[in-house]
Amino acid sequence: MSGAEEQRIERLLAMAERLIAVLEADVALLKSGKARGLKTTDPEIVRLSALYGREAAGLNAQAAKAAQPEMVKRLTEATGRFRALLEIQMRLLARMRAASEGMIHAVAEEIERRRAPLRTYGLSPAARNSGALLYNNVA
Repeated sequence: MSGAEEQRIERLLAMAERLIAVLEADVALLKSGKARGLKTTDPEIVRLSALYGREAAGLNAQAAKAAQPEMVKRLTEATGRFRALLEIQMRLLARMRAASEGMIHAVAEEIERRRAPLRTYGLSPAARNSGALLYNNVA
């Protein structure tokens, strides 16, 4: 394996470890219910993620086969941890989003309920014009 390919794999491993650390921090924040401090929304991490994706896509099977077995093992383990953490993060984000949307929906329904006119069957003008009273010939 050439030195350039080894450096490329080492660079890919370093990026993966950095992204794994960020994902672990985000998962811990999400589990504690603090979504405001997520590091994956940081522009630097977004650029690192894009660079990692390009580097990983550019790694071909020949380079992986020519690499030292220890290096391939480290890369495989890092990729596995990265994918597992991404899945956990996506699940937690989906749960928080559903909970947030549920709360917003409940608040909107309560506001709508409070704004809706109260319909009574009393002698008020609103009651005289209601359909139920007209059908019963009470008006």
